Amino acid sequence: MTATRALPHRQLLAYGALGLPLAMAALPVYVHVPRLYAESAGMSLSLLGALLLAARLLDAGIDPLLGGWSDRTASRRRLILLALPCLALGMLALLQPPAVAVPLWLLASMFCTYFGFSLASVAYQAWGAELGRDAGERTRLTASREGFGLLGVVLAAALPGLLSQDLSEGLSGLAQIFPWLLLLLASWTIFGTPSSVERLPASGGLFSALRSVLDDGRFRRLLAVFVVNGIAAALPATLVLFYVADVLRAEAWSGAFLALYFVSGVVFLPLWVVLARRFGRVRTWVISMFVAVAAFVWAWGLTAGDVWPFAVVCLLSGAALGADLTLPAALLADLCERPAGGGEQGGGATQAGAYFGWWNLVAKLNLALAAGLSLPLLELVGYRPGEGGATAGLAAVYCLLPLLFKSAAAVLAWRWRGTLEVS
Repeated sequence: MTATRALPHRQLLAYGALGLPLAMAALPVYVHVPRLYAESAGMSLSLLGALLLAARLLDAGIDPLLGGWSDRTASRRRLILLALPCLALGMLALLQPPAVAVPLWLLASMFCTYFGFSLASVAYQAWGAELGRDAGERTRLTASREGFGLLGVVLAAALPGLLSQDLSEGLSGLAQIFPWLLLLLASWTIFGTPSSVERLPASGGLFSALRSVLDDGRFRRLLAVFVVNGIAAALPATLVLFYVADVLRAEAWSGAFLALYFVSGVVFLPLWVVLARRFGRVRTWVISMFVAVAAFVWAWGLTAGDVWPFAVVCLLSGAALGADLTLPAALLADLCERPAGGGEQGGGATQAGAYFGWWNLVAKLNLALAAGLSLPLLELVGYRPGEGGATAGLAAVYCLLPLLFKSAAAVLAWRWRGTLEVS
């Protein structure tokens, strides 16, 4: 049996490049669009909230269906090529609202953006799972994709402010740059990445195939850890701006804290890959969870003016972010290696698209669960943004709730380590 040669670094980088514009598209859609349409387009908050909720629920719900479609298509690259023009057109429309028919424009542009983003993401992730020829290579491919993704988040956060002091003009500039950047980096990925192993398109009923993925006990356990850990990560993301403004009294530092958090994720990501190779991915993931726990224990004791101590929190929690993005997705890629129907690798129909479709649905629901849990708790403890009262309650929700969820995720991952990762 001849040994397979590892992918060279240039091909690993080529595969990861598309992760940058995909992540770059996600941040303004989730962070800036509500404010843009409320302030610049003048939409009522109730109507805006209803439309955003409907679009996001539909977006999450179609991910498994798109994944199943991806499994039934001979070439995942073709699906990416179909999805990217929809994403580019949707972003151009979404970030440049007109003066008339704004609700209809918002709904149509969100559907176009979400369809392009979700289809491209699922097909791209499944392609990477099939491209990797062993556990280590799948970890490196995932790290490349997520590393470029973190750079995309930093770029999306910085560009609107660099282009204009006015949010509307800055986002319009970002919308006009985005298609060209997408074209450049997608071309690098499409032409610089080798084809994955030959596979047969999946056959049979779509819904029965999606159910069969959920019948996989390893996948259910990995998904359970991912849900608990994902809520722990989404909680501080939802509350950090409140915490910085009213506990630290350092609102002017918000942008710097966020930049440090994401840059730390990029910088420390190679370290997690090295540790995963030596100690295993589950053990390394658990180590990263305890790094995050230490960060939130540290944050619990901070008060007004503790800017530099909170920078340490951002550094440590950002470092843990790199592991959260890379290691569970690499473990999932191992599950996708097994062909549906029991065939040999390379000769069967894999269900990587279905696995990542369910995975992305859960990732999106985590954000909704975090907001649905934390914001009512803040109201329950008497916190009101900007009023300076009940900051102890805010600090408790921001620090202790993620600590509890992270600890629970670490316990579950350690308990199931023998099934989550098979050597």
